[in-house]
Amino acid sequence: MGQSYILGCPPDGEERLLAAVHKVDAAMCKIRDAGKIKARDRIAVLAALNLAFDQAELAASIQPTSAPVADLPQPSQERLTKLLARLDQIIERDGQLI
Repeated sequence: MGQSYILGCPPDGEERLLAAVHKVDAAMCKIRDAGKIKARDRIAVLAALNLAFDQAELAASIQPTSAPVADLPQPSQERLTKLLARLDQIIERDGQLI
């Protein structure tokens, strides 16, 4: 989203780091382009949550779970909206993202 960062990685990790950078940038741009959220910090938090959720889903699909997949809770826009509202309250109270 137009920001530059100096990042470090192991000598053999540059390709994976660049792939991660492109994935995060694409996730953030998708949220920004939807037009509902303008603040970079909120976009970053939502992108991080979406990517973490995708990673958890992938891990769950690879590893057997004790519950059938149909019994697992499904993500919803309503859940994400409520989570974002909670994050907003905490950020406003604390004044910092981290």
